[in-house]
Amino acid sequence: MVVELNRVRKILNIDLIHERGYTGKGVGVAVLDTGVAPHPDLNENIADFKDFVNHQNRQYDDNGHGTHVSGIIAGRGKQSNGIYRGVAPDSHIIVLKCLDNEGNGSISNASKAIEYIIKKQNKYNIRIVNISIGSVLGNDRKENSQLIDHVEMLWKMGFVVIVAAGNNGPKSGSVTVPGCAKSVITVGANDDNIIAGRRRSRNFLNYSGRGPTQNCIIKPEIVCPGTNVISCSVNGRNYSAKSGTSMSAPIVSGIAALILQKYPGYTNKDVKKRMFETAIDLGYDKNHQGWGLINPMELLQEA
Repeated sequence: MVVELNRVRKILNIDLIHERGYTGKGVGVAVLDTGVAPHPDLNENIADFKDFVNHQNRQYDDNGHGTHVSGIIAGRGKQSNGIYRGVAPDSHIIVLKCLDNEGNGSISNASKAIEYIIKKQNKYNIRIVNISIGSVLGNDRKENSQLIDHVEMLWKMGFVVIVAAGNNGPKSGSVTVPGCAKSVITVGANDDNIIAGRRRSRNFLNYSGRGPTQNCIIKPEIVCPGTNVISCSVNGRNYSAKSGTSMSAPIVSGIAALILQKYPGYTNKDVKKRMFETAIDLGYDKNHQGWGLINPMELLQEA
């Protein structure tokens, strides 16, 4: 089963929302990832690019993950006649490369990226921070603690911080850092029971990270599709399919941009509260689905 972006948009009624004029216009989304490659679907939407790994001025992505995530949020679908249009195609993205070509990063680069977001917040109207990356709790505990502190700080400053739950499920307590942070909106995949395209191993079934956290907090908060999602590619093709909660998180980030276009006065707490109030209970365990499936049509109704 391929969950093309048009399929995702059908599941979540995104096209109907676009027809009503809500496309994320004017809303800035910071993307902490592996960078972003030049792509016809994204070139008009990139407000800024900063490389904290190799310190290059040119826009690039030596992994592909960041380009895929960026396309889910803000791709215009030019190369596909709109089929693979992103969730918030009129939002603008601030891409901060803090991961290398293997998808690895350091707390130092993450810290610099977060400082940059704060510095450029007003210039780019950055309202949302998408973090489709994660670290296993058993890794460097000091660095993990610092990263959690950083994302909690962003939340306290008013940013809508949206983080992937990670792909280490289905074990209990498998949500990765910083998705285990208390305040942020952690996103899981509701369709992780589908065998992913190139990962045709059953070991990748039920991959979405589960709570609770070490502090006994239910995670994730919300779920949406994440398996075989097609978005912008850097590998000689216009698009490619990827799977994981890394794909689920930017769908929610795009939806948050739609909400903030309609309700620019909403705080991050307002956004989180509305997601809670409108989510569709799928009947899964709470530490798999959180509140349930995100419901953008209800989110955009009058509160």
